[in-house]
Amino acid sequence: MKVLLTGGAGYIGSITAKALEEAGHTPVILDSLVSGPRAFVRDRIFYEGDVADRALLRQIVAEHPDISATIHMAARIVVPESVEQPYMYYRDNVAKSLELFDELTALGLPRVLFSSSASLYATKEGFEVTEEDPLDPGSPYARTKRMMEQVLFDLAEATDLRAIVLRYFNPIGSDPDLESGIYVKEPSHVLGQLVLAARGQKPSFTITGTDLPSRDGTGLRDYVHVWDLARAHVRAVERFDDVLAAVDSRSTVINIGTGDGVTVRELVASFEKTFGSAVPITEAPPRPGDVVGAYANVDRAASLLDWKAELTIDDAISSALSWADRRQEILGYE
Repeated sequence: MKVLLTGGAGYIGSITAKALEEAGHTPVILDSLVSGPRAFVRDRIFYEGDVADRALLRQIVAEHPDISATIHMAARIVVPESVEQPYMYYRDNVAKSLELFDELTALGLPRVLFSSSASLYATKEGFEVTEEDPLDPGSPYARTKRMMEQVLFDLAEATDLRAIVLRYFNPIGSDPDLESGIYVKEPSHVLGQLVLAARGQKPSFTITGTDLPSRDGTGLRDYVHVWDLARAHVRAVERFDDVLAAVDSRSTVINIGTGDGVTVRELVASFEKTFGSAVPITEAPPRPGDVVGAYANVDRAASLLDWKAELTIDDAISSALSWADRRQEILGYE
């Protein structure tokens, strides 16, 4: 099977491309390289360009008429940046995606697997969320994801398009063969920040938010190994038609997480155990757009995709530390 993969030069995209290949499929990468590094594309089929470039999309399909599905990952993803620059987020994540979906439908490629986010969920007592729970996206970034979910649901009702939405929880770790991982020099996510502090590349790790309504006052997340997340995409494209038939709908939503919540302080303790020494810690108020968090009810992923997370937080931490040692060789910088 050939799969069009937007954002395939990115962190999750490049690892998903590898998972597709290992399952016997061929990814066709479309990426603007605005953020993802060209090195992550490796020797895969690659088109550099914008997802809203209709002429380019027509070219890709003309040259690869056997594409069976699209995984749409291309997006801006930094929550504080979305608060500061909402126009850029709505333009790139919403307006451009709308053009992509319309052109894919016109080209006869109706199967769309969309990367969404657990940041959509409203805070819930107990923190475990199902796909039917209330939504309350707390940042422009999260609202762009919610908007595109609704766009897909509406298009699926009115056109030939069909959609499976994967709501990611918090991907961490790297490619198990250390060929790709976090590429930004100053990652905004928690594990990347921990790695920098542990390696002395920043003075300390900052816990943002220490009086939140969690068991220890810090944010709670469902940290899923990025390789497990990549595997979920493979299952979803392989079972696309069967999944929608099972739910008797033209679109559906599936949580992708481990089914377990971990606080920031608990993650730090796991990191220090794996790293072998303490990490300097400072504390600060929550950042703009931060929420206390949630963890996934993963029953639907198990029943529809026959998928569950297999790797542990310790596995992810170990791979992230190993990737940090390999980054310069792959990307030319630490």
